[in-house]
Amino acid sequence: MTVSDRPVALITGAARGIGKGCALALAKTGYNVLLNDLDGAEDVALLEKAAEEVRAFGVEAHIFPADVGDLDKHCSLVAAAIDTWGRLDVLMNNAGVSVKSRGDLLDVEVDSYDRNLAVNTRAVFFLTQRAAKYMVTQGQIGDQHRAIINVTSCNVVAFALNRGEYCVSKAASSMTTKLFSLRLAEEGIGVYEIQPGIIETEMTRPSKAKYDKLISEGLVPMKRWGQPEDIARYVVSMAEGQMPYSVGQAVLIDGGLTMPAF
Repeated sequence: MTVSDRPVALITGAARGIGKGCALALAKTGYNVLLNDLDGAEDVALLEKAAEEVRAFGVEAHIFPADVGDLDKHCSLVAAAIDTWGRLDVLMNNAGVSVKSRGDLLDVEVDSYDRNLAVNTRAVFFLTQRAAKYMVTQGQIGDQHRAIINVTSCNVVAFALNRGEYCVSKAASSMTTKLFSLRLAEEGIGVYEIQPGIIETEMTRPSKAKYDKLISEGLVPMKRWGQPEDIARYVVSMAEGQMPYSVGQAVLIDGGLTMPAF
């Protein structure tokens, strides 16, 4: 098997928003990228477009459309990166879903809860497990850091009663970060967590008018939306091992949204 001279990153939920922004940032840094998202026609078209933008930085990019909530797809997803480039240096668990509908905690429906846990929690745990096993066997190539980066939410620390199942799913993935970070520390594999605040993406677009008003009124101390590029700066640092004595580090990127104040 030929091993790429470039490091390789696998990013889930990469067709748009945070995932795409991070794919472009890593490509600019010199990573080949495997982009994953859902396998619907619109999602695949967006994946292809994102891959084209990644290639514009002179690196290689391939797509792997699949629902990460389907654990049977994980082996093929990781293998796609390895079979193509002979290595895997970064896994970014970014794919996520929101609640079926916001409402009273007493009215949460089982199918919404199960979907949040399937994608936001179970998929993160088992894809991390799958990638970690390979990274341990692969070992470090040259001086390239190996990293697993989990995107959770500021709702790990700030409760949203109208999105209870989402909060539960993200809090569980925060624990996944801590557990794997301890298990993999001696292997030299960094496991990190990004906790985004209100980020301007397709997922938050339906609530844009609401949050425009709240942000202007001071909900976010920095008085602006977060952007995918804000997340990408931290992801690149984590991927490159710029926090060498950090284990399970979680970084809140929320413009001060969740800081206690009075």
